[in-house]
Amino acid sequence: MTATNTNPYRLYLRENQIPTAWYNLRADMPEKPEPMRLPNGKIATHEDLAPVFADALVDQELDDNTALIDIPDPVLEMYKVYRPSPLCRAYNLERALNTPAKIYYKFEGNNTSGSHKLNSALAQAYYAYAQGLTNITTETGAGQWGTALAEAAAHYHLDLDVFMVKCSYEQKPFRRNIMETFGATVTPSPSNTTEVGRRILAEHPDSSGSLGTAISEAVERALHVPENRGRYQLGSVLNQVVLHQSIIGLESYEALRELGEYPDIVIGCAGGGSNLGGLIAPFMRDKLKGEKPNTQFIAVEPASCPSLTRGVYAYDFADTGQTCPLCKMYTLGNGFIPSPDHAGGLRYHGMSPIVSKLKHDGYLDAVAVKQTDVFGAAEQFAKLETILPAPESAHAILVAMQEAEKCRETGEEKTILFGLTGTGYFDMVAYDRYNRGEMEDHIPTDEELEIGFNTIPHIPGIQ
Repeated sequence: MTATNTNPYRLYLRENQIPTAWYNLRADMPEKPEPMRLPNGKIATHEDLAPVFADALVDQELDDNTALIDIPDPVLEMYKVYRPSPLCRAYNLERALNTPAKIYYKFEGNNTSGSHKLNSALAQAYYAYAQGLTNITTETGAGQWGTALAEAAAHYHLDLDVFMVKCSYEQKPFRRNIMETFGATVTPSPSNTTEVGRRILAEHPDSSGSLGTAISEAVERALHVPENRGRYQLGSVLNQVVLHQSIIGLESYEALRELGEYPDIVIGCAGGGSNLGGLIAPFMRDKLKGEKPNTQFIAVEPASCPSLTRGVYAYDFADTGQTCPLCKMYTLGNGFIPSPDHAGGLRYHGMSPIVSKLKHDGYLDAVAVKQTDVFGAAEQFAKLETILPAPESAHAILVAMQEAEKCRETGEEKTILFGLTGTGYFDMVAYDRYNRGEMEDHIPTDEELEIGFNTIPHIPGIQ
């Protein structure tokens, strides 16, 4: 079946169509995500979180009711450097799959970080700068978030310490080089530079690291900046990050409206959940309000780190060192250490409380896929659409292709939208291993998962 070229291959909104406010999906959720809690079960307050996050970000984290939150003018001005990002029609992929489905993707790789992460990095760095802070810290997995925050920190003249998951630090040295080019200090995690890092290395000397471990080290570093002028900044999971990433969905919504389209299926890769939550936000709003009740939403995660598909819905620490507050989320347990595969940005033990609540309440589906299948889809997509996708993004590509193939079998002319969150040009070690036939799939056994589940805390009166 041949696709009919009636819409452009790429649609760029005009600069004056960049959203001027982020959309807070929680405001329209019939049941809100459970509140963040302290280890003793107490609901976390602004005062509890203020030592860790910038004040404005704490406000955004705790706000379940304000639907639209204005984007500060300095952030909006920086957005104009690389936004709006294009909405693309995958005509070549449609033809190759011989499908009647229409496949669209929102491409977020048109900036130096190569991913969607800059959307939140600019916001978080701005709020730290506006508060008069001087130092920020963070974790990074595959390196996109660390790269994006290094760019943002340089723009606002902030000192940045990045704790990079050790296996990614070793696999992706050029990501580290970019962060250092922008002035960041990059440390492989777990490290011997923090108390929590030394403790983890004592227990697991050969640890390849995890996002949960890197978070613990970054939080500890932030809390020890002199004169209380340091704060920690997180690249995914939290409500504030999903809020900032809503710009992806808002632009997609407007671009599809201009084309006279509306998606039947919206697909995103899921590690911590921020890009997925941002992409689906305005479309999920329509579903929650009953305006488009049949839209299907699919979260795609790696089979090696299957929090949504094999995890439990419970309060858990956001970090391996158990220093952060607890979130109610799908989790594999804060002590779960995923295999050192190449979906670096998806190797997190938990999931966004917003995404988790939507999954728990039946508004969102989730699937787990193997990395060899993911890289096969990535290479097919690259040959057809000329973009080499990040391994994380390719999870969404694989499932979008599978859904399009179902349409070929049924004859349904569904419209599919997926998020292409970034490029894979710094992931060539992974592509090389796949091309050489050296890549292996690791799917954790029930026994392996049980080790992580055993680290989920017991909270008297709550769980």
